[in-house]
Amino acid sequence: MGSPALNRSAARNAATDNQLLISTLSPAHRAPILALAKRIADSGCNLADARVSTIGNDTSVMLLAVGAWDAVAKLETSLGKLGRDEELQIVHYRTTPREPTAHLLPYLVEVIAADRPGILVKIIEFFSRRDISVEQLSSMRYQAMQTGAEMFQAQITIGIPAETHIAALRDDFLELCDGLNLDAIMDPVKF
Repeated sequence: MGSPALNRSAARNAATDNQLLISTLSPAHRAPILALAKRIADSGCNLADARVSTIGNDTSVMLLAVGAWDAVAKLETSLGKLGRDEELQIVHYRTTPREPTAHLLPYLVEVIAADRPGILVKIIEFFSRRDISVEQLSSMRYQAMQTGAEMFQAQITIGIPAETHIAALRDDFLELCDGLNLDAIMDPVKF
């Protein structure tokens, strides 16, 4: 038999091996974050990660619930009942824990420019060609208060492989941005 501390650690890891990814779309006034959080807790699961975003008149909720296999099964049944609401679109499926990515360095990229089609495509292509993962992305169009010009803004968290020469990558990225007339920065994420 192992030590009690090791047994508790193994039990805790077994509970987090069962994960359920939940994604919903709904009208903003009917955002189900509270109902979902209650169902997760009532089923015996923990809320490990949450993202809520309102775009236009709708709200997107993405949650990651973790727990023992029976608690996740109970949550799946509970979500089926919630999914009968016609104003709520819900998708859920079991997933697995993410492999550690210690070899990826987190960097934040911020871009602001006059809006025109294809800006985001060119930025994502730049990183994709270099096997740099996009971990998070948020972009929007807005009207500049002073001039009324249509503007584009993006914040992108990327994972740069540790063996990448950062100064050369930054130079190449800023050269791309200069060529596209984008104002951009690329800095390490600071936690």
